[in-house]
Amino acid sequence: MEKFSKEKIDKIANVVGAEKVEWDTDHYRLKVASKESRRLLILEIYPNTPLGRKTGAMIVVYAGGAHLQLHNCSGFVTSDELGEVTFVSETGEQISGIVVERDAACSLYSNINRELISSDFTKFGVEVMLSGVALSLAEDILQKDDSENEE
Repeated sequence: MEKFSKEKIDKIANVVGAEKVEWDTDHYRLKVASKESRRLLILEIYPNTPLGRKTGAMIVVYAGGAHLQLHNCSGFVTSDELGEVTFVSETGEQISGIVVERDAACSLYSNINRELISSDFTKFGVEVMLSGVALSLAEDILQKDDSENEE
């Protein structure tokens, strides 16, 4: 099944409360706005785009003077309860993620040590703990480390 099918894009749009969803040649474009917080962001999802010599999924966020990109997105998790979508990318022992929220906010976490998301968060400072907690929602979709599969 396609990672970013139309049905999955509709689910993402519903969770973040997108005002508008468009298909533009090679990517989806979602407009997320919050009147209460006076914020607006544009979320673009490229299901299959050239990324150097290889192709992969790319997530792009334009928000209030910021332009964020997550290359080689390996998956995403939606949370209706939190009103957010977490997109993740994996590289060896590290993961990166972009969290897009219903109130048109977003956060970027880059090159986080994989073991952090399943650690005891109380052992870390607040600054480190935040990234672990945010990306821990995606723990179930991350590829398992080969050592975890050994008996």
